[in-house]
Amino acid sequence: MQATAYTYDADSRTGSVLLDDGTPLPFDTAAFDAGGLRLLRPGQRVRIDVTGEGEERRITLITLQTF
Repeated sequence: MQATAYTYDADSRTGSVLLDDGTPLPFDTAAFDAGGLRLLRPGQRVRIDVTGEGEERRITLITLQTF
């Protein structure tokens, strides 16, 4: 799934993305670290892996979108 980086806190390595429908979805340190990223800037396109549905939905992996 693709999304756009919305917020990012470099100290905690957490933040949120906006799904293509405009829905914000937060990510935790584990999801950020799983992707091997060092930095994320708001506006960057990212690829995310998500588990769960509805209120239980969470990001398990976030990486940069490459073509």
